[in-house]
Amino acid sequence: MAGIAVIGAGTGAMAAAARLAVAGHRVAVFERGATYGGAVGRFERDGFAFDTGPGLLHLPAVYRDLFLKTGREPLEACVGLTQVDPASRHVFADGTTATLPNASRAGVLAALDEALGAGCGERWSEVMVRAREAWDATRRPLLEEPLWADWRVLGRDPYPAVRRRGLFGRGRAKGPTTATLAEIARRELADPRLAALLESHALAHGFDPRTTPASAAVLPYMEQTFGSWYVRGGMRALAEALYARCRARGVEFAFGAEVTRIVLKDGRAAGVELAGGRVADAEYVIAGLDPARLPALCGGREPWGADDVRPAPGPGTARLTVCLALRGARPVDAAHRTVVHAADRDAELAGVFGDSRGQGLREPCERPTVTVLRPDDPATRPDGEHEAVTLTATVAAAGPADRPGAEALAEQADRLVRVAEAAVPDLRERMLWREVPSPADSGPVPGPALAGREGRFLRPANRTRIPGLYAVGGWSHPGGGLAHAGMSGALVAGLIVHGDDWRGSE
Repeated sequence: MAGIAVIGAGTGAMAAAARLAVAGHRVAVFERGATYGGAVGRFERDGFAFDTGPGLLHLPAVYRDLFLKTGREPLEACVGLTQVDPASRHVFADGTTATLPNASRAGVLAALDEALGAGCGERWSEVMVRAREAWDATRRPLLEEPLWADWRVLGRDPYPAVRRRGLFGRGRAKGPTTATLAEIARRELADPRLAALLESHALAHGFDPRTTPASAAVLPYMEQTFGSWYVRGGMRALAEALYARCRARGVEFAFGAEVTRIVLKDGRAAGVELAGGRVADAEYVIAGLDPARLPALCGGREPWGADDVRPAPGPGTARLTVCLALRGARPVDAAHRTVVHAADRDAELAGVFGDSRGQGLREPCERPTVTVLRPDDPATRPDGEHEAVTLTATVAAAGPADRPGAEALAEQADRLVRVAEAAVPDLRERMLWREVPSPADSGPVPGPALAGREGRFLRPANRTRIPGLYAVGGWSHPGGGLAHAGMSGALVAGLIVHGDDWRGSE
């Protein structure tokens, strides 16, 4: 069978490697860093452990399928997978709170009515019904199939227009089908707290709700429908299990191995050259990195044509993480995840994205939206008299010349801690220490692919114009996030095993 060189050891790259190894291919992974997992990192100190990447898993079926098809042990035999219930608690700018159950449409409706007032649950539910229509229309082309050659048909937003109510408006669509997420939040939800709830799902994925297509409503729909899941020991345990599965299937890994060139022979990818000059021959090359780097690695040759989806320009967004070691036991009624919403929505969006055109000065706002993660997991703390808490917020990604210094990073962390006291009132009194990894270390965070807006939210195809060269991971189709990275690996493996005419699994 073919020899395959994989650049990078992120989750998407490892997902492809495991599937291809089971299909009989010889797979070698070259990772320039010291470990595997990409953005799925962990920080440990004094018996505390924190996720520095994704904190929850959605669509666990992606990894159940991966582990089932790469060995006899199912996913649950390799990691402890538990549903998070309640799914989330929300603290809004006016001080009201709502606690939402996991994977229960009726439960969410009732919770919103109780917390925010009669009718709020129904309005939210109606938006989720329309989001389901968008999900049904785009699930296969966006998640289960290679990116279509005629990808521009995905430029039309599948989120359906709202039907007018009343005698004279019956059956007529209200508003354009090209609305942004912010527009449907204002028009269809009315209540600013419901709007904040909807927009927070986009913000968490690095999307500006003012410019993101309405189809982004599928993000809360997926979470509400398929649930939120936690891996005991932290999400890093999932990367460890995937790495172990790759090794068990014969995948070879080389760490500290930076690929400086993709070898091309007769117009086809034929291997990789490492720093130091060593060349590893291969019949296929899979690039698990930002596709914007591929032309340089290919000696200036463009891997996509003029009519293809191109790598997204600009630095995008990053994730600011604050790891907190607390004295005192975790309260039994603490929510695993609490979202404390921004006090000034406009100031937050301007600080992360600039103005509505993406321009202007980006200054972090005083009270941003902060996600507080408090897992009830003994593996994250030294004993039952301590607690590990992780705070995250979406921030503007810094360029190489704009890395925040220690003082600026500490100031941003202080803001997150102050906001998080709405979820953990005695937070500062209980704090033993904190650690603040620089957002520049993990780089920009890619969001999942979305339909609409003329295709501007799609990712470059997994199959490039250079024969034998494929792209995998969050910056490629179908975009970022743990589940999407796993799908990306499945798509690349399918294209290599079944040929470039493969249209996805049935």
